[in-house]
Amino acid sequence: MNLSAKTVVLIAIGAALYGIGGLPMFGIPVFANTTLKPAMAVLALFSVLFGPLVGFLVGFIGHWVTDMFAGWGVWLTWVLGSGLVGLIIGLYPKITRGRLDMGKFTKFDFSLFVFLAFLGNVIGYGCSAYLDSVLYAEPFTKVMAQLTIIATGNTLLIAIVGHYILTAVAKRKQQSYNLKEAD
Repeated sequence: MNLSAKTVVLIAIGAALYGIGGLPMFGIPVFANTTLKPAMAVLALFSVLFGPLVGFLVGFIGHWVTDMFAGWGVWLTWVLGSGLVGLIIGLYPKITRGRLDMGKFTKFDFSLFVFLAFLGNVIGYGCSAYLDSVLYAEPFTKVMAQLTIIATGNTLLIAIVGHYILTAVAKRKQQSYNLKEAD
């Protein structure tokens, strides 16, 4: 794997924003050890704008940072889950063939973005919930409740924030895409 300096810097910035923004003081506690984090929008946007590798590493490293600074120890199962969320949402530019880079963000594109956010949360944190149940003997009903709350809440948060930001990104890209050289 050969990462450019730009990609490494993007990962570092994204992971720092996601990691610090994921601290409990910035979240909304909703269930046992479960907090809705506005930082999920950071993960989704870095994933959409820079692809699955950046998305995975921002989620993985960023969640690790959150766990370290929060003081409850690093939960690798949930760190992996955040990485998977970023990876799945990061498939967006490949599936849409870079339409956002051309300044296009249609209702279908938005629906796809929300679907990938939901799918990423269900698969990523579903793996986390399953691994917690198997490796740490967490009660299955508890981890399933956590998964349901997280997948629903994160998807809504990502959809709301993402709609405004990706619409603005598309408008900005459209202006750049339509620039022509003067004769």
